[in-house]
Amino acid sequence: MMSLNRYRLRHLAKDGHAGAIRASRLLERPDRLIGLILLGNNFVNILASSIATLIALRIWGEAGIALVTALLTIVILIFAEVAPKTMAALHPERIAFPASFVLGPLLKIIYPLVWSVNAVANGILRLFGVKEYSGNSEHLSSEELRTVVNEAGALIPDRHQKMLLSILDLEKVTVEDIMIPRNEIVGLDLEDDDQTILNQLTHSQHTRLPVYYGDIENVQGFVHARNALHLLAAEEFSKEALLRITRKGYFVPEGTPLNTQLLNFQREKRRIAFVVDEYGDIQGLVTLEGILEEIVGEFTTDVATASPEIHPQADGTYLIDGAAYIREINRAMGWQLPTDGPKTFNGMIIEYLESIPEAGTSVRIAGYPIDIVQTTGSAIKTIRIHPQLFREEKTEDEN
Repeated sequence: MMSLNRYRLRHLAKDGHAGAIRASRLLERPDRLIGLILLGNNFVNILASSIATLIALRIWGEAGIALVTALLTIVILIFAEVAPKTMAALHPERIAFPASFVLGPLLKIIYPLVWSVNAVANGILRLFGVKEYSGNSEHLSSEELRTVVNEAGALIPDRHQKMLLSILDLEKVTVEDIMIPRNEIVGLDLEDDDQTILNQLTHSQHTRLPVYYGDIENVQGFVHARNALHLLAAEEFSKEALLRITRKGYFVPEGTPLNTQLLNFQREKRRIAFVVDEYGDIQGLVTLEGILEEIVGEFTTDVATASPEIHPQADGTYLIDGAAYIREINRAMGWQLPTDGPKTFNGMIIEYLESIPEAGTSVRIAGYPIDIVQTTGSAIKTIRIHPQLFREEKTEDEN
């Protein structure tokens, strides 16, 4: 009974399995179930000992008591303890469900005796600060749930396991980790001429575009490209008309966890938001699609397409833009670069070296050999990484 998988038991009980329903009722108060089982177990053992002692005295006299004690110990240990309990532990459902048919009525019949025994036992436990049973111990934390998913094995496909684990990781990742940085935001500047704005609308790869005056800090909101093109089709396009169909901007703090932001998008009926820092300055853009990619992975598996900032080379190395986000690199390449510090590759190297390196500098971070290919006055422009050297050294260490 105690070896039953509680979550499978609940599933079977919900499906109407009679044995599972009976077992669930008994396990609602395991102290009473244990009291009932041990009461019967000890009664039978003591009764067997008494009968065996009487038989030994009549047949062999006092000398037979030692013999029957040894013999009864072996018999009870093998046939009443080790063998049946091992069987029950290996096949709990096969034993527990039929047993619940007997234990349920038996508990009702001798309930006053079981209650009395439990009352005394619980009273003694309370003297030592032990509280009575509560169902809270059956609740799983996120880390425990992660272990359950990892140990599911073939019951859950690998792809589904990764998705479930990614959902659990959403609370550890913030919008700042996945946002489109400010310098990469594509939008409509209302200070441009009408033709420039029209060209952006007709050639943009995005369906929702920020609308601003001169600088992204003067943002007016988001416009859906489809609605803007409707204005063009109706020959009503103008900056004033564009402003009328612009939806007010939606702003979120940079430290917002992704699981919270996903719910916020759902509640606000939004798909895109500006990420702002503690001073209210816009730092980037977060989208619903970006959060979904954290769960299901990139919508393409081709490295060059999935991350245009990663450029494979013929010699097995990769040239990577310094502004590339570390999380995107890890996800696209399956690497394990540290993500607990700066968000970009450039920031990670500068923090590690505590200075802006010159071109030609080599460094090893998290085991990955890295070369600085190109720098500017204030940042690293291009980086070369040698993943094959990391794999070779890792294989040698394992051997």
